[in-house]
Amino acid sequence: MNYTTLGALIELGGYGRYVWPAYGLTLGLMLVEPWLLRRRLARALRQAQAANPEES
Repeated sequence: MNYTTLGALIELGGYGRYVWPAYGLTLGLMLVEPWLLRRRLARALRQAQAANPEES
């Protein structure tokens, strides 16, 4: 499809209201996931250090 205006691109032939929120949700999840992984890793490292304080 060839969209000549920004409005036509955003509308996507009537499907824009479904497509753009899906893209937004996917982008949001892709940004949040690494942050959550870092938090889980830090928590696991703290717990491991607390369980074995003599190895620090």
